[in-house]
Amino acid sequence: MDLRKLKTLIDLVSDSNVTELEITEAEGKVRIVKSMGVVTPMVMQQPAAVAMSAAPAIPTAPPAEAPPALGHTVKSPMVGTFYRSSSPGAAPFVQIGSVVKEGDTLCIIEAMKILNEIESDKTGTVTQILCENGQAVEYGQALFIVE
Repeated sequence: MDLRKLKTLIDLVSDSNVTELEITEAEGKVRIVKSMGVVTPMVMQQPAAVAMSAAPAIPTAPPAEAPPALGHTVKSPMVGTFYRSSSPGAAPFVQIGSVVKEGDTLCIIEAMKILNEIESDKTGTVTQILCENGQAVEYGQALFIVE
């Protein structure tokens, strides 16, 4: 199954009242189960090459919550994919310890093939980065702590 199709199905289940969805195609079978608001896809009878390439893009744990911390939490303004840099080989916009001003770009969130720069809404020092590069993020999910 195409990764884009799988991501679309996951998003649809996340945003609906459906708690379980199972789809069978020639390439295999996918079952998406939502429990306690968290969507967990299960790929069954998938060819090894497809299953290996799909594994990093499938969220298997609930979105990371900001650990108790002092400072300001920068949250995701949308659902999408989190990227720390402008391209795969480029340096990250910020690192832990980076000093940022209000309006500085912290990351990019890709949503519907549009790259959205997420800017700091506070001046300070980045003390925590709460997402991994390429991770799917939800609306309101904590991305950074700025002190």
